[in-house]
Amino acid sequence: MNYRMLYALCLVLPLCSCAELQTPRTAPPAAKAKPASIPVAQLLRRPGGYYKDDGPDGAPPVDLDTIADAQPRAEPLNAHANDPYVVFGKEYAPEKEFSAHKKQGTASWYGRKFHGQRTWSGEVYDMYAMTAAHPTLPIPSYARVTNLQNSKTVVVRINDRGPFSSGRMMDLSFAAAYKLGFAEIGIAAVEVESIVLDTTPGPERATAAAEAGSIPVSAEIAGIYLQLGAFSSHANAESFRDTIRKQLPWLKQAIQIQKRGKLFRLHLGPYPDRGEAKAISEKIRAELDFKPLVVTR
Repeated sequence: MNYRMLYALCLVLPLCSCAELQTPRTAPPAAKAKPASIPVAQLLRRPGGYYKDDGPDGAPPVDLDTIADAQPRAEPLNAHANDPYVVFGKEYAPEKEFSAHKKQGTASWYGRKFHGQRTWSGEVYDMYAMTAAHPTLPIPSYARVTNLQNSKTVVVRINDRGPFSSGRMMDLSFAAAYKLGFAEIGIAAVEVESIVLDTTPGPERATAAAEAGSIPVSAEIAGIYLQLGAFSSHANAESFRDTIRKQLPWLKQAIQIQKRGKLFRLHLGPYPDRGEAKAISEKIRAELDFKPLVVTR
């Protein structure tokens, strides 16, 4: 090839340099592999949105008031649900170990349009179970969710991914949203706090707590309770518990101290059903002129 022909090729191929025509190009370094994007068709079958017509089609098959909170227990992480993934061009890296997580944001719920479909974990979604979807918390794991507008609190089991739009932090099951008091509204400002289980054997855990000067509180057991009060001081909670015991010697159930956030709550119970709990609440109201709240945990 003479220089005249080489000059002509440079004119008709402005995007190429003459050096590129004479010198072989070196292959660029391989780009770092990214997680595969979730196909849109598949994504549309997944939860992650609130729909005004997504509530129960008729009367719920269960009494929503009696649904107990999810009971935290040690479970192995799902083999695939915690892998990195991409949705709408955004990369998510789920946590692969249990750690403290506490954040405030907006939550919504999803219901019958996804009822009976597979969740990210592979389990079947039940809108009447105490579950939730979160973009990055481990699957499965447990979290305490508090409605910041009415202070209602539930414990849910995270077994799904989402939400992926509208700035929401978590999507709850219909039952969880109902218990938190925002099923009719659709969205609520909430605080999500992960529950990290202590797998240390009992005697070792007690020794460690004593050495650290930890405040003793009762272990959480799911069930129906009466909340007698909430205090910012553990000492005040203990003092009120002693007063109640003296004034109501007929109480059979234990009065437990539960720490939720910055408050120490006095819970009396558990009771086998809400009817018996309400009856005791009315009896306490008649004697002490205050009515305990019926709560489920």
